[in-house]
Amino acid sequence: MPGLYIHIPFCKHKCTYCDFTSFPDKIEFAEAYMACLYKEIELRGEQLKETDCVFDTVYFGGGTPSVVDPKYIYGAIKQIRKCFRLSPHPEITIEMNPGTVSESKIQLYKKAGVNRFSIGLQTAIDSQLEDLCRIHKAHDYVYCTKLLQGENFSTDIMIGLKDQSWEDIQKTIDLADRCGSSHVSVYALTPVDGTPIYTDYLNGELPDSDEVASLYDKTRFYLKELGFERYEISNFCKPGKESKHNLNYWRRGEYLGFGVSASSFFFDRRFVNTYDLDEYMKCILSGFLPVVDNEEVGKEDAMFEFLMLGLRTRYGVNAGEFKELFGVDFFEKYHTALEKKRDFLDIDGNLVRIKEEYLYVQNGILMDFMPED
Repeated sequence: MPGLYIHIPFCKHKCTYCDFTSFPDKIEFAEAYMACLYKEIELRGEQLKETDCVFDTVYFGGGTPSVVDPKYIYGAIKQIRKCFRLSPHPEITIEMNPGTVSESKIQLYKKAGVNRFSIGLQTAIDSQLEDLCRIHKAHDYVYCTKLLQGENFSTDIMIGLKDQSWEDIQKTIDLADRCGSSHVSVYALTPVDGTPIYTDYLNGELPDSDEVASLYDKTRFYLKELGFERYEISNFCKPGKESKHNLNYWRRGEYLGFGVSASSFFFDRRFVNTYDLDEYMKCILSGFLPVVDNEEVGKEDAMFEFLMLGLRTRYGVNAGEFKELFGVDFFEKYHTALEKKRDFLDIDGNLVRIKEEYLYVQNGILMDFMPED
């Protein structure tokens, strides 16, 4: 079933590595923005009211969704239920910064129907958090998880930070596990041109790719020892605690995005909202959807997307499903690439997967499968 994504673009402070659409100095626009977001949900709902679409997941990302008044999250979920059909037990996730959480917020989220929480810890080393310009400390994460005891929550951690040792990562994982996290997302720091941390990268102050790969391997082995199974390159969980919303992405499922910069994939088309906050609100107030890019996904690109996304996961690509979707024999289509990359792949009947030890270098493996221009 398809999913819904809601972008909350406000935060207290921009992290040094962040290149997402977020505004640390415009929180005063939150009320006006959320009113526009409710209207966008209504407009999209009107488009789909004659269809039989049922949505299985809702995901609040950002920015920092937990920085705005929780009544706005409550209102957004209420509006979604009014304008769309949800499955009987939808997964509803909200991203949270531990420095913006309170007991009253958690209670209102739960009352609204939020049943999965994604906490941005990043590292348990306070000096590294400060270097990243994170607004929280490790003890804030502990407080947050105490408020979530008995709930389904995930923890984000980062590897490849400046002066970060394996012992630092191990300490971070141990904290997440000890506090009851059932899901851990492990992201390698990616220095993007234009972000403050890019200067550290240019100065050679960040670990190189080989060092990061080594840290990643140690991380995946250690998480497995603790009972976290890797089901996607960056995602590990206890049994049955996968993110349904993200699995939908990796299975090339449909989704609708709401809010500034949000992207969507629906009816074989990809479309993206404007990245400009003022333009977004002006469009909505004028009764227009704020889409700035809209294109149909051709068959060649669709086949490659299905391959690329499937090979990110432990489930791999099913050649039978590929044939059913596209009317093309998978093994004939990619015969040359499969032969060239055979040493990196597990091929078992119709199932093709990247071997466990090579999943982290997926991008290099996929080069030979890419469609020609």
